[in-house]
Amino acid sequence: MSQHTDHGHQHTTTHGHRHNDATHVHHHDTTEFDWDVMGPVLEQNAELSRPQYEEAARWIAGLPTAPDVRRVLDIGSGPGVISCLLAEVFPEAEVIAVDGTPALLERTRARAQRLGLGDRVQVQRAELPEDLDELGEADLIWVGNALHHMGDQRAVLAGFAALLRPGGIIALVEGGLPPRQLPRDIGIGRPGLEARLDAITADWFEDMRASLPGTKRETEDWSALFTAVGLDPQGTRSFLLDLPAPLSEPARDHVIAEFTRRREMFEEVLSVEDVAVLDRLLDPEDPAGLRQRPDVFLLMARTVHLGRRG
Repeated sequence: MSQHTDHGHQHTTTHGHRHNDATHVHHHDTTEFDWDVMGPVLEQNAELSRPQYEEAARWIAGLPTAPDVRRVLDIGSGPGVISCLLAEVFPEAEVIAVDGTPALLERTRARAQRLGLGDRVQVQRAELPEDLDELGEADLIWVGNALHHMGDQRAVLAGFAALLRPGGIIALVEGGLPPRQLPRDIGIGRPGLEARLDAITADWFEDMRASLPGTKRETEDWSALFTAVGLDPQGTRSFLLDLPAPLSEPARDHVIAEFTRRREMFEEVLSVEDVAVLDRLLDPEDPAGLRQRPDVFLLMARTVHLGRRG
């Protein structure tokens, strides 16, 4: 279990139970990945989304009901970008980066040392929900796009709630809006390519949920779910990432990686025409491709839901 760069319900396969970053690798798929290659990619993706997460963390810190945050659990911490950010926003807190991938925990440890946070950012290898009881109590539990990788989301959320100290808060990053990276009509193929990719991704996500051990369907009313597990809903906010054209090279690299992943994942269900368009978009020599075209942008929203233990 590790974080992703999931764009709300833009569930992908390059970031297992992972938040901050734009892709997911699911827990059962992690053996397929070369983490020496994937680690820097996930870290770069998380860096792109840092402004959203920083705004969300400062929102939490400024709440009238905000607890005195001394211990933070970052669930699905991936390469540790958000773990270190939380340590900066909550300077009195110890932050525990919780992930199931040793290579990503090593990146977290190295990042914390590099930023002078090594004394406050610790790592803990854990697979959830099996190791839930080993995490210890906390004042803030950050669950970034990880809960939807748990078969029984209600049971896992109740488990997190049980770890909260009185007044503690769970920050649940779920939902938002799919990213937009191209105009509706890009001048090649049938207009609306990204909308069609979103529809296919939604079907893929539903299949992923159905395949999880002990999966249970849950209405995605997160405030109601907080109430069901004994927490008081504290509000919901969405945070925008708006990177207009022309993109920086890191952001452009991210967009190209996302389209490459979707091309690989969905080739069998895409139309022949859409596959041909994707091949042109991914051709670095094609003037209509993502590497050269001037109209590539990145626009997305992430939604954070808060629940507090009374």
